[in-house]
Amino acid sequence: MKLDPNKPFWKSLLLNIVQAAVGVIILVLIINFCLKIFTRHNNEISVPDFYSMSLEEANHVARKSNVRLDVIDSIYVKRLEPGAVFLQNPAAGSPVKKGRRILITINASQPKMIDMPNLVGFSLRQAKTELYSRGLSINKISYIEDIATNNVIEQRYKGRKIAPGEQVESESAIDLVLGLDYEDALTNVPYVCGYSLSVAEDNIFENSLNVGTVRYDDSVQTYQDTLDAVVYSQSPINIYEPCRKGAKVNLILTIDQSKLADLVPPTLEPEAETDLNNEE
Repeated sequence: MKLDPNKPFWKSLLLNIVQAAVGVIILVLIINFCLKIFTRHNNEISVPDFYSMSLEEANHVARKSNVRLDVIDSIYVKRLEPGAVFLQNPAAGSPVKKGRRILITINASQPKMIDMPNLVGFSLRQAKTELYSRGLSINKISYIEDIATNNVIEQRYKGRKIAPGEQVESESAIDLVLGLDYEDALTNVPYVCGYSLSVAEDNIFENSLNVGTVRYDDSVQTYQDTLDAVVYSQSPINIYEPCRKGAKVNLILTIDQSKLADLVPPTLEPEAETDLNNEE
C-alpha cells in the first residue's frame, strides 16, 4: 500500500481501503460471471419420461433432449415389452443440466423363475406373507368345507395344482383353496377408500375376501398415476353387514383430489349410534 506524501495519512489510508474493497467486489463479480458460464447456470432442461420406450426410442429422445442414458439394471415386468424402460433416475420432469446422465432400468427379456413354496397347512396370513417374500402374489381365494378355517388346503396356478419346488415366473399370482367351517363362514367388508391398491388388496385378503374388478377413472393416465392412485369407491360399501368369505370387493381408483376430499370414513355402526342416542 503506497501512501501519498501530499495528503494526510488517514486520507491516504482510507483511499487505499476503498480501492481495495472496490477491487474485491469486481473480482467477486468476475468469478461469479465465470461460474455461471462454466456451470451453465439457469440452463436447465426437464427430464423426458422414458417409461415403456424401447432402448432405441429412449436413446433418440435422450439425444434430442441433450441428456445421456446409462442402463444400470434389468427387471422382469409382465406388462412391459422386453427391453422397454421401466425405471429412471432422475424422475421424469426433474430439472437437470444439459449432458446429465440418466440412469435407467429396463425390462428383462426373460422372467426370473421362482421355486413354488409349500403353503399347505399355512394360515391365509402366513401364505400371503410367504408368497410376497418370494415375489409372488395371491390371485384369488376359494373355500371348501374343512374344520381348519382359513388354512391352505390346496395351491393352484393357472387352474391346476402346483407342487412345492415347481418353478413359476416372478410376479405370478397363485390361487389358494382354503378350509371353511360353515359355522364361521361370514366376515366383514373392510373400508379401503383412501388407500393405494396394494394396501387395499392386503386389507381385502386379510378379511378373507377377493379383489374383484379394479378400475381407474379418467384422471389416471400414466403408469405413475396408477402408482399414485387411491381407492375412492368400493362395492359392496356396507361394511356393517357381514358377507360370505370368498366374496368379491370391486374397486375404483383416482388421483382426483376433489373426489378424495368427499370421502367420509364410517366411524360408528348405525345401530350402535342409535343405541347410544337412546341411552342419552
